This record gives sequence, C-alpha cells and structure tokens, in this order.
Amino acid sequence: MQHPAFITTAQLTADLARLGVAPGDLVMVHAACNRVGPVLGGPDAIIAALREAMGAAGTLMAYLDWEADWENLVDAQGRTLPEWRPHVLPFDPARTRAARQNGVLPEFLRTTPGALRSGNPGASVTALGAKAEWLTADHPLDYGYGPGTPLARLVEARGKVLMLGAPRDTMTLLHHAEHLAMLPDKRIIRVEVPFATPTGTAWRWIEEFDTSHPCVAGLPEDFIDRIVTDYLATGAGRQGRVGLAQSVLVEAADILPFAVAWMERVAG
Repeated sequence: MQHPAFITTAQLTADLARLGVAPGDLVMVHAACNRVGPVLGGPDAIIAALREAMGAAGTLMAYLDWEADWENLVDAQGRTLPEWRPHVLPFDPARTRAARQNGVLPEFLRTTPGALRSGNPGASVTALGAKAEWLTADHPLDYGYGPGTPLARLVEARGKVLMLGAPRDTMTLLHHAEHLAMLPDKRIIRVEVPFATPTGTAWRWIEEFDTSHPCVAGLPEDFIDRIVTDYLATGAGRQGRVGLAQSVLVEAADILPFAVAWMERVAG
C-alpha cells in the first residue's frame, strides 16, 4: 500500500513524461531535490525516474563544476601563492566531487555506476546513458563552455534542458550562449589549475570568459533568469509539476539562438 507521505519513482516518471521527457531523449538536468518533495529513495529515485522516462536509448547529463575555493588564494596573474600550492587538492575526474552549490543530484549522478565525467574542471559535466561517452570526451580545457564542449554537443544532438524545481538563473547552457554571442569587450580570466597525474600534481593555465558574472558590463546581473522568463513568455518550452516542484523543459537548440539574440540586443 502506497504511503501518502512519499512520492514514488513511478509518480515522478509519469510527471516527467507529461512534461515532455520522452524515450531516447538527451536531457541536461538542474535539480532542487528538496522542492521535488519527500521522494521515496531520494536523489537516486529521481535519477531512476529520469532514466525510466528516457529509456535505454536516452542520456542523462548534469553540470558538476568542482570545489575551487583555492582560487581565492591566487595573485593578480591567476597563480596560486607558493605557500599554498602544496595544499591544494588537484582535479581528478574520477575522484573530485561536484561543487556543492549545484545541489546533491549532480554528485549522485556522477557516482552512479556507468556515469562518465568530462575533463575540464570548472566546466565539467557528468553523463549516463547512450551518448555519455560522446558528450564527455575531449572537453577543451580553454573556453570550456564554448564550441566543441559538452554544451555544444547537447545542442547538436537536439537535447533538452530540465529545470527540476531549480532556479531559472542556474541554466548552464546559457553560458554557452555567452561564448557564442557577438558582444564587445568580454571579460577573460586566466588561472593556473592543478591536475592529478600519475607522477603528481601538474599545474596548467586555463583561459576562459568570466562566466561567474555577466561576461560584459552591458548584461544585467540576472540576465539568465530574464532570458529564460522571456523565452517562456513566447509560449516556447513546457512547464508543469514534477512531484511538488514547478519545473521547466526546453529544447536546447531552440533556446540557445533566442539567448544569443537577447544578449546581442541588450549588450551588443
């Protein structure tokens, strides 16, 4: 007998199907698990529901990032101060945890048997399913949100982005739009990043547009939220509840050009 206090995997699977997650889909998920409600089985059950809705031919993807608080110790050139360098844990795709600010689901997905992880620390993603190897392979270390990255492949494969109760301003795909948009004076950051190797830590310089803030002065701080809101106001995308979470599902190849045009109109 089903206990009324819990939301089951079967319920979530049905909700996801109603929202538009279909067999064979490639879905990048951003999730606020606490908003989904009291799920029997927790984040693992949410992952199971997504995989059930997508079927064996589907692929589930999530943005990981990594804990890079050591970047507060870098000098003006982006180099970690010598006295701190021996204490910084290097990036290891097989071991390094997802950034905690992204919620618990990405780390649960990363550690699900069969999941793969891309090799760019700050822009890293994890994927599980039919296209996981293709999505995560050969992630460029410089400009990790731009062309040739997992985000570009998500668009190429006509994948979807699911905001499962997550704030709209966490849609990582729109950092890809920042890279593609023709905007003047994009801010560039360079930082020396430690990587784990068989012989010890190796430091490598990485160059990137500064996506921790709007990459140009002309974009408002809440530009991602505003783009998603304006996009949904056109009638595009799908909205509905998954469990208790108000959720949004959009086509990556449709919202991306909308976002690029929005940025160029506002700040170009």
